[in-house]
Amino acid sequence: MALSLRSLFFSPILKIPSPKLTPPATNVIISLNNTPKSRKCHAVTDRSSTSTVDDHKDLVGPAIDEERKGERRVADYDWTEEWYPLYLTKDVPDDAPLGLTVFDQQIVLYKDGNGELRCYQDRCPHRLAKLSEGQLIDGRLECLYHGWQFEGEGKCVKIPQLPADAKIPRSACVRTYEVKESQGVVWVWMSQKTPPNPDKLPWFENFARPGFQDVSTIHELPYDHSILLENLMDPAHIPISHDRTDWTAKREDAQPLGFEVTERTDRGFAGRWGKEKDELLPNFLRFEAPCVLQNNRELVDSKTGEKHYFTGLFLCRPTGQGKSMLIVRFGATKRSPLAKLFPKWYFHQNASKVFEQDMGFLSSQNEVLMKEKVPTKELYLNLRSSDTWVAEYRKWMDKVGHGMPYHLGHSTISLPKVPAVVEHAPAGLVAGVSASSPAKGAIGTMHAPNLANRYFRHVIHCKGCSSVIKAFSTWKNSLSVVAAALTVLAILASGRQWKAFCLASASLCLAGVYACSTAIAMNTTNFIRTHRRL
Repeated sequence: MALSLRSLFFSPILKIPSPKLTPPATNVIISLNNTPKSRKCHAVTDRSSTSTVDDHKDLVGPAIDEERKGERRVADYDWTEEWYPLYLTKDVPDDAPLGLTVFDQQIVLYKDGNGELRCYQDRCPHRLAKLSEGQLIDGRLECLYHGWQFEGEGKCVKIPQLPADAKIPRSACVRTYEVKESQGVVWVWMSQKTPPNPDKLPWFENFARPGFQDVSTIHELPYDHSILLENLMDPAHIPISHDRTDWTAKREDAQPLGFEVTERTDRGFAGRWGKEKDELLPNFLRFEAPCVLQNNRELVDSKTGEKHYFTGLFLCRPTGQGKSMLIVRFGATKRSPLAKLFPKWYFHQNASKVFEQDMGFLSSQNEVLMKEKVPTKELYLNLRSSDTWVAEYRKWMDKVGHGMPYHLGHSTISLPKVPAVVEHAPAGLVAGVSASSPAKGAIGTMHAPNLANRYFRHVIHCKGCSSVIKAFSTWKNSLSVVAAALTVLAILASGRQWKAFCLASASLCLAGVYACSTAIAMNTTNFIRTHRRL
C-alpha cells in the first residue's frame, strides 16, 4: 500500500473523469413539518449573545432551496436494484462455499466444477439449513444436513432419501442471484424482480490503466455501513485518531478544511476539498449509490511531464444491523520504492490497525444512534470546516432511505422492521472449533468468531494473510525443535568449539522463533492505545 494516510487525504488530488451520476426520473417533494430539537447544554459561559449566530456560521446548514423552504426531495429508489461488492475475486475459496449477507439477506457464493461463480439464497428448501455450512462435491453444492445437492441455476440434482423410482420435485430448488466479476471484485445484483442493470455495475478508470498496481484488503466490521461510510469520508479525524500510525499522520496537522460540492444527484454526490488555506481545493471525492466511495488524484512529474494516477477506493457492503464489510483498494501507476521493500501482509496488518483505532468510537456511535432513534441533525454538530461530506451523505439518505430496509438520515429515520440476527459461536466441547476460513473448520481459540478479533475480521477472509500465518507458524515450530536439539547437543558435546557452535546456532534459531512469533502477533493481535493498556 504505497499510499500512506497523509498521501491519500492531504496530497494534491485532481478530478479524474468518471461517468456522471444519472438521477431517476421520479422525484417527490415532501414538506418537513417537524423542526429540529433545540440543544440544551448546562455549561456556564460568558460568551456574548451573538455567539449563537456565530455558531450557525460554523455549522453545516441548508444546502439547496428545498431545505431552506423546509421541504425534502424523495427519489425513486429500491435497494435491491443495485450491485453490491461481495468479495475480492482472488480470495473466493476454490473448494468451499462462502456464506455472506447483504443487509438482512443471507446468500452463499461458490465456484462450480468449471470455476464459474454461483450465488444462491443461503437456505436449503428442505428444512432451511444453511447451504454455506455445506460442502462442494464434484462442483455441486451439498447441504450437509441431509445431503441434498444443487448445481447451475439452483436446480436440485440429488436427494439421497428419495426412492430410486421417484423424481426430484421441481420445487426443490434454491433462489439464485446474478453475480459478476469486475476489476478483481465479485458483485451481486440483489433484485429478484428486475433484471440486472449492467450500466449500474461500477467501473473504475484508474484500475484499467497500464501499469496500475493496487494493494487490496477486506475487513468485517462491528458497526453499521452508514457509520463506516461517514468515517471513510471524514478526512478531519485522520491526524487525531491515526496520529503516528505511519510517518505522515500527525495530530499537529489537524486544521480547518474547505469543501465545495460540485455535484448532487439521486445517485450520490461529488466535490472538492482541501486545506482551508489552499487557494484551490485540490482533492476530489465521489460517493455513488449504494455504497461506493473513492478518492482519485493525478500528479504530473515536474521533470518528465508524465502523469501518475492514484486511487483510494472503498467498497462497502451492509451485512446486517450493526455490521458491515469493507473492501479497501489503494493503487497507483507508480509505486514508492520504499513500498516495494515491505511484504503485502505488512500493509494488510497496518490497515487492520487503522480500523481498530476507530472501532471504539464507531461502535459507540452505532449504539447511541440506535438508542436515541432520532435523525442525525438532532444529535450531530456538523462543522462546515470538517463534516460537510457527512452531512451530504445523511441528506442523501433522506432522499433514498425509504427504499432501504432501514436508514438514519439527516432529517428522517426508519428503524429496522425485523430484529437483528445474532449468531453465536459453538459451545461445550467444540467451543474452540470454528472457522479458520469462512467455510472450513480448524482447532484453536484464536479462530473463534468474534468481530472484535483481528483474525476473524480480516485474516479468515484473506488467502494471503492466512498462508503467511501458516508459514510463520510452521517455521516457528521447526526452529523451536531445531533450537532444542542444538541445546541438547551443546550439553553433550565435549569440545568447546562444538559447544559454542551449537549454542550460537540455537540462539539464531530462537531469534527466528521470536521473529516468527512477532509476525504472527502483528497479523492477529488487536491494536490497543497506550493509555488504555493495563
